[in-house]
Amino acid sequence: MENCSVIVGLLRCARRGVGYRRRGIRLGLALLATALPATAQEASRLEAYGGYDYVRYNATPRETGVPLSESFNANGASGQIAYSPNAWLSVVGELSGYALARPGLGTTHQVSYLFGPRINVRRGKVTPFVQVLAGRTWLEDGITFGSISVFAMTAGGGIDIGVSRHIAIRPAQAEYFLTALPDGNTDRQNNFRFSAGVVVRFGGR
Repeated sequence: MENCSVIVGLLRCARRGVGYRRRGIRLGLALLATALPATAQEASRLEAYGGYDYVRYNATPRETGVPLSESFNANGASGQIAYSPNAWLSVVGELSGYALARPGLGTTHQVSYLFGPRINVRRGKVTPFVQVLAGRTWLEDGITFGSISVFAMTAGGGIDIGVSRHIAIRPAQAEYFLTALPDGNTDRQNNFRFSAGVVVRFGGR
């Protein structure tokens, strides 16, 4: 009888252990089901950016009547739309425009439209990021280029600092800015771009 009591006790404990495990599994599944929609909602974010741009153009043309090495400053503005399918990846579309005053050659007007991926490192209110955008740039000055559209690309990064749920400040975005204008030499200009502005966030956390 004593042995039977021990066996019955062990069976009851085993059943209780199985019950606890089942309850633990159910609780874990419930928590996971609750967390997944929240994560998806947090990652699905649309952002709009607008700001000031400074561009330093560096050219090494080999054309008659044009200096062998030139550098110019341009001022303008850019706007971006970024969609984030998750917390670390965004798809970015950008439109920018600049006015470049060249002594003796009038003013060159430039419009660029670029697209590409951005990698975000979200740390609370601070979000550093790196991105590579590629597309086309259109220029017109009526003297040297006339009107022309060529390949363009940017590569660099910046930082966004949240000041409220839907507003962030971008104090700095620095990039390598490649343009492929025909210059009688390499048809490649290695430029620098600096930007700063405001980000508006829609949805998300």
